Amino acid sequence: MDTYTEIWNAVLNYCREKESAVSDTGFKLWLAAVKMVNFENNTVFLRFPSPVKMKITMEHYGDLISEALENVMGFKTEISCECESEETTMFNRITDKEETEKEKNPQDEFLTFENFIEGPSNNFAYRAAKAVAENPGGTSNRDGYFSNYNPLFIYGKSGLGKTHILNAIKIEMEKNFPTMKILYVRSEDFTNEFIRALGKKTVDEFHDKFRNIDALLIDDIQFIGGKQSTEEEFFHTFNSLVESGKQVVLTSDRPPKEIQSLTERLCSRFENGLLADIQPPEFETRCAIIKHKAEFLNFKIDDSIVKYIAEKIKTNIRQLEGTTKRLYAKSKIGGVSPTIALAQEVIRDVMVLDNDEPVSETVKRIVEEVSRTEGVSVEDIYGKKRRANIVQARKIAMYIIREITNLSYEMIGGSFDKNYSTVIYNVEQLIQEMERDSRLRRSVNDIISNIKSN
Repeated sequence: MDTYTEIWNAVLNYCREKESAVSDTGFKLWLAAVKMVNFENNTVFLRFPSPVKMKITMEHYGDLISEALENVMGFKTEISCECESEETTMFNRITDKEETEKEKNPQDEFLTFENFIEGPSNNFAYRAAKAVAENPGGTSNRDGYFSNYNPLFIYGKSGLGKTHILNAIKIEMEKNFPTMKILYVRSEDFTNEFIRALGKKTVDEFHDKFRNIDALLIDDIQFIGGKQSTEEEFFHTFNSLVESGKQVVLTSDRPPKEIQSLTERLCSRFENGLLADIQPPEFETRCAIIKHKAEFLNFKIDDSIVKYIAEKIKTNIRQLEGTTKRLYAKSKIGGVSPTIALAQEVIRDVMVLDNDEPVSETVKRIVEEVSRTEGVSVEDIYGKKRRANIVQARKIAMYIIREITNLSYEMIGGSFDKNYSTVIYNVEQLIQEMERDSRLRRSVNDIISNIKSN
């Protein structure tokens, strides 16, 4: 449990609620970039992306941060500031989705089969995944399950445990077959590496990395749809692996036939394997997930509170675990026992945007709403044209996607066929423009409100 992250999130929530002290855009540009990295001898250690951001943030919001820390911690603290290195800043830019990204990290040792709660909503995918991990690319029966599931295609809405299962497969394979070459990547990693290989004329090295392996595990394969060159490359990579008896496991937020712009031949390859869906967990499974997370945190929580949380959060495992973690943090920081009232407060924080539709559908709605509002076609927003009104609409779309989804800068860039650094630049530029232009700020906020209300 990273209590520093939980404490700092509580500090940020306090600052966000002080509307007279910080605007939404100021919060996003300056405060959201700061991290709490340590607490020692009554001193809170904060890390900033750069010396410039540290200077401006502390000049404008230093008193507010001190006030928020005192409110959250219950006593006055000293503040010590440090900056990330230039290299770290380049590759770890501002993100206010830290917990989500952490749960997506394929190296998270918590994401094992042992820590996955099996229930009626996910047991088929769970058992298929275990069979693959025990006999990747194999053809023999084991424990009654035929393990020639190649490819294994696991699909379900966001937050239901697809990344957990994929990571568990990797960990189990490494344990069962120590010499096996296993590659775990997200689809945007595959896309970005291929683009870099084309630019640097190192495609042979790319082929060597992705084809001379024993198992390829790819998360969020839906983002490959519509990228013609990347789809072509993946088609050949996929065929090379499967025809050689190597294991391929893919996850997606929907079945292959529902992935927009996916070529028919690639869709057919995916459907030739085993399709396993994950549904939202039942009440009993939700209770088990909460209890398991609490046990992992060594957190005693009454059954009535467990049931209350399970009744309020019905469709997203990540929200169930996030609620449990925040409840633990607030109880620990405040020195109080968890109560229904405290659980209500935490649930409100976690479920700021309770949107169960596939992220790609949310992105589609955002772009369509920006298109309607700005008078720019959807094709132009996704395209390459550089006219001022089109560039502005594209910036607005990128900013709103970042604002209300869990997509990383790289994933947003993949949607627009842009490098992640381009997305960062556009988002930060729009934030600065909204600071200066109240009409633009109102227009963007109206679009966000329309999307959230529909």
